[in-house]
Amino acid sequence: MKMQGAVLYEQGLPRPYTQSNPLVIETIDLDGPKQHEVLVEIRAAGLCHSDMSTIEGIRPRPIPAVLGHEAAGIVREVGPGVTDLKEGDHVVMVFVMSCGECYECTHGRPHLCGASFDSKMKGELVGGGKRLSVNGKPISHAAGISCFAEYAVVDRSSVVKLPEDITFEDAALFGCAVITGVGAVTNTAKAKPGEPVAVFGLGGVGLSAVMGAALAGAEPIVAVDLNEEKMALAKTLGAHFAVNAGEGTERTAEKIKDLTGGGVVHAIELSGTIKGMEAAYASLRAGGTVTVAGLTPADAVFELQPYMLTAKEFRIQGCYMGSCSPPEDMPRFVDYYRNGKLPVDKLRTGELGLEGINEGFENLAAGTAIRQILKPHG
Repeated sequence: MKMQGAVLYEQGLPRPYTQSNPLVIETIDLDGPKQHEVLVEIRAAGLCHSDMSTIEGIRPRPIPAVLGHEAAGIVREVGPGVTDLKEGDHVVMVFVMSCGECYECTHGRPHLCGASFDSKMKGELVGGGKRLSVNGKPISHAAGISCFAEYAVVDRSSVVKLPEDITFEDAALFGCAVITGVGAVTNTAKAKPGEPVAVFGLGGVGLSAVMGAALAGAEPIVAVDLNEEKMALAKTLGAHFAVNAGEGTERTAEKIKDLTGGGVVHAIELSGTIKGMEAAYASLRAGGTVTVAGLTPADAVFELQPYMLTAKEFRIQGCYMGSCSPPEDMPRFVDYYRNGKLPVDKLRTGELGLEGINEGFENLAAGTAIRQILKPHG
């Protein structure tokens, strides 16, 4: 079939993106689903910093590619071997495909399954090969999803069925922002009631982490960013205090320690910067943990004093996709959303069509947007 989609041909183009236009709207040929694959009509997709880092060249990926990894839509066709989904089902996409058989999958860590790693690095689907092309030239899949288009063919394990009463605009955010941010606090950090938490970086994932800390009963919750509007929003989502990180690492850490009576038990780093890492580490109280889910440049280096790991029993741990098992965690998060405990709609800052996608990423780069919703069909 033919469809419209946004193709990245060159990484590292300069801002403003409204002038360099890194994403080019093309008529794309999309092959139908093969074994264990489904065709999904994309109804809503979120513009995420992970996509922007690919545009910037911070995350080298095979190009040309159709980007996008956070979306919701409707199943329009199922391939051979797919028996638990049907045409018309509503689904949310997830960017980790789990095989269900490897050590990680069978020991409770399906989010770390490596079954699709090689295929992702090649820009292919886990079943092998590419389903996208322009004028006969193959186009790579991003994260096995490629949802900045009208349709996507993905592996069955890349989607989770959703109740049909959830709006697509909100549902899309569960596939990355919510599952990563909420999961970082509740699954990876395992924050407990009464434990002080600081969240560094208030994008869509960071604000979801604030909501996750509120769900966990953490107290106090400190939201840290450079943007006053985002800090104000964080307070409506459960943060008790907000700290502007513009005064530097030491002053930021001092303020957090003053507000929390000596430091936090959990510092959730979602800014994707070394300065954010440094401030998170410096804000810990004895026995505290830094949980890192922000994506720094691949060559970035974080320095620390190993002595403090022993003397203060500090810990640093990574977090990928909120340490979640999407089939298990997604329904739980949806229930929170339905009960008003995850007001995901507050993360949305406007909608756009394919023709406005470069402007959308310029807004994201400028820090004036949290989660803009792409609606490929207008």
